[in-house]
Amino acid sequence: MTPLEVVVVIVSDDRAVVEADLAAGRLLCPRCGAGVLGGWGCARLREVRTLEGVRRLRPRRGRCRERSCLATHVLLPNVCLAQRRSVVEVIGEALLSVGREGYRRAGERLGVPGETVRDWRRRFRSRAEQVAGHFLRWARALDASLDPPAGQGSPVADALEAIGVCTRVASLLLGRREPWSWASALTGGGLLLINTEPPWPVPE
Repeated sequence: MTPLEVVVVIVSDDRAVVEADLAAGRLLCPRCGAGVLGGWGCARLREVRTLEGVRRLRPRRGRCRERSCLATHVLLPNVCLAQRRSVVEVIGEALLSVGREGYRRAGERLGVPGETVRDWRRRFRSRAEQVAGHFLRWARALDASLDPPAGQGSPVADALEAIGVCTRVASLLLGRREPWSWASALTGGGLLLINTEPPWPVPE
């Protein structure tokens, strides 16, 4: 069994929407791919850093209704990333400032330790080419007529441009949402997770 806090499902940041999705059986189990999730209590209380300060968050938890599975999953709001104590908007700001300010200054501005910013940037850089490819695949799946963006001169800049292109298209076609919340949703919360094969959702 994969530990509960590792396997997450990205959902709306609106609890009423989450409850409606659970009641209607709209959340598919990522473990078996066949069952749907029903409500199963809440995960542990956690604090996450936002641009406005600390937010207390207790995510809902779901359990697969398929008898052969019955796996439980944390339903993580799309403002978060898995295994991160800052919301994705804060992390995104730190990534966007690469080349403009050092990690210590970025950390001071965002209210997080500089070493944490350095770790975010290092992890993102290590996966920059895969990130760019992933978001461009999503962008083309949403809009087949989309022209590929011009190269930005570095893998990190190319990845950030791909995220920007994809999230703009997604907001236009699927409904307006904060860009970095799209980045969370389209990577299953795993934008900064380091794995041999990123378990990111792929366009069908």
